[in-house]
Amino acid sequence: MKGLELLKFVCKDRICFITMNNADHFNCLSNEMCNQLMEAIEKAYKHECVGIVIKAATKRNVWSAGHDIKELPIEGQDPLSFDVPMERLLRKVQDVPIPVIACVDGTVWGGACDLCVSCDMIVASDTSTFAITPAKIGIPYNASGITHFIRQLSLNKAREMFFTATPITAQDANNVGFVNHVAPSDQLEAMLEERILNPLRRNSILSISAIKRQFRILSRENTAISSESFERINAYREKVYRGPDYPEGIKSFLEKRDPQYRGKAKDLDTSSH
Repeated sequence: MKGLELLKFVCKDRICFITMNNADHFNCLSNEMCNQLMEAIEKAYKHECVGIVIKAATKRNVWSAGHDIKELPIEGQDPLSFDVPMERLLRKVQDVPIPVIACVDGTVWGGACDLCVSCDMIVASDTSTFAITPAKIGIPYNASGITHFIRQLSLNKAREMFFTATPITAQDANNVGFVNHVAPSDQLEAMLEERILNPLRRNSILSISAIKRQFRILSRENTAISSESFERINAYREKVYRGPDYPEGIKSFLEKRDPQYRGKAKDLDTSSH
């Protein structure tokens, strides 16, 4: 098994701190980064810690730029299929039976925003921003990802984030319940310790673990969809990743130019409507 070259892993006082340490590449969630994060989360759980904190070493104030665009497929394949490393990482964060806290000091983009939402709690510096950007590069986001945001936000705020793909501030995120606490950057660590980690250390991890499992089950039940709706969603998504806009979004990003999208909303019309 490979080491955790892209991460720093430290366990202290029953808390595991996992720091993304690939700032030169803006901590992109490449397949290897996702695999190493999953390995680190499993390692933290085996250490019998009471909590996991995900942090990042930053460059140009970027906490994580999200998906590694160079790794996304463009030949009619689903970029967010069930078994890709990014999707497995999000499920690992949600399913590990101890709390996972995102500690954000910087800008968060795309899939990294979904990573934060998949955590049990988020604390952020007051200069941090969050943006979910699939529409910017023509990615058909999947039902599980959108569900993460619907659980955390009002429908209108979730729609705003997805439709506009523009960042929201930490204060705005705090106002709508997207993050738990906001503090100045130089006070973020102290606030995390005082408000989250110290109380967590004092509480029953057995109880917390049972409660987290219940949250996971109940949240799934509350957002259950019919098999017909699931198939319809996948039909819509397939039309996008097999259509012209998805490969154009990837290509224009890599070529550092504005995309020239040709797709139309009616392209998603189906015979069932």
